[in-house]
Amino acid sequence: MTDRELAPTGDGELRASPLELFFDLVFVFVITQLTASLAHHLTPGGLARVLVMLAVIWWMYDAYIWVANAVPPRTHGRRGLMLLGMGCFLVIALSVPRAFDGGGEVFGWAYLLVIAVHTGMFATAGVRPGAVARMGALNLLGAGLVITGGYLRGGPELLLWTAAFGLQLVIPYLVDLPRFQLRSDHFVERHGLVVIVAFGESVIAIGVGIGETELTAAPTATAMLALAVCVGLWWAYFGADDEEKAVRAMARLDDARRNLAAIKVYNLGHYALLLAVILFATGAKTATAHPTSAIHLPEALALSGGTALFLCANTGIRRTLALGPTRLRLLTAALVLATTPLGTQLNPLTQLASTTALLALLFHTEARRQPAVDALAAEQPSAAEHGPRGLRHHDSDELGDRRPPVALAADEAG
Repeated sequence: MTDRELAPTGDGELRASPLELFFDLVFVFVITQLTASLAHHLTPGGLARVLVMLAVIWWMYDAYIWVANAVPPRTHGRRGLMLLGMGCFLVIALSVPRAFDGGGEVFGWAYLLVIAVHTGMFATAGVRPGAVARMGALNLLGAGLVITGGYLRGGPELLLWTAAFGLQLVIPYLVDLPRFQLRSDHFVERHGLVVIVAFGESVIAIGVGIGETELTAAPTATAMLALAVCVGLWWAYFGADDEEKAVRAMARLDDARRNLAAIKVYNLGHYALLLAVILFATGAKTATAHPTSAIHLPEALALSGGTALFLCANTGIRRTLALGPTRLRLLTAALVLATTPLGTQLNPLTQLASTTALLALLFHTEARRQPAVDALAAEQPSAAEHGPRGLRHHDSDELGDRRPPVALAADEAG
């Protein structure tokens, strides 16, 4: 098979394969382990550990989405490598609970194998060999920091793993990223599936929190309200057909800007979304275990802060890709965060009920204003009509008035 046949094009439909969906099941376990770790150590130090573990894991997990976008797992060889990578991620997930207590070296060596498999697969993607070698070398350097930290443990481990996280942030600017032709449909779909997988952890946390508690009115109502908040987060991400809009927005960009937008929105932006789900799941576990008793501030903050962070990250994504109104979502995030005292002074049942009401009001208001948004957007020339430079605003996180007219009209209505 030639490089031309292997290299993806920006056009042409590519859907997520069953093997990729199977691969995502391991990520459910990763999120479960990180949630359990945070629940047992809900302190600033425990949160810092989860932050860096999620960062280094998500970086390479997302890298496998990139490589499947370049070389879909359609042959036995590619499928075998994907399954090998999946097994390594399973070992990483298993080592999460003790990653900072004597198990960091296992995490690190499994992480190294994940990188080796990924680099080998990417070498067949039709990307210039020098770029692949540079990317692989930088990822291996990050793995070296993780392995070394695993042997040192404690504070030095956290410091080195944080350095690995920092290295990840600059890697896209040190490799030949603009030459990679990303397929928008597959890329957007895969990240949407990962978000759904993460929501599954919230549902698991609800069940774990209740445990063997008798299903009286209070725990049942709390579980239903926690699920309602999950539905609200789902609605924030999927409810306004943002996936289809994102595919169109990404497809209109040239390769260089599309790839940089992919890093900002789907690597960094979705890192924040996943962290938000972990925080909410941690709070939901406590809420369902003690539905009518006041809970401690960290648990109440996790409950409200996770929801608020998800709305803020989702707002950033919508703003970057000009998907729709954003101001109401930021206001709702602030109001959700303000429900924290309800959990500490009253009970999580009341806190969840207030959060559910705020989310319902948000989406009801957006739905009522949508016809006005659509009308304003129809009167404005689309960004695509401005030519290949029409979406140049994606080069910056701060869009300001450089956003396309459709985005400005949406914010005026929302």
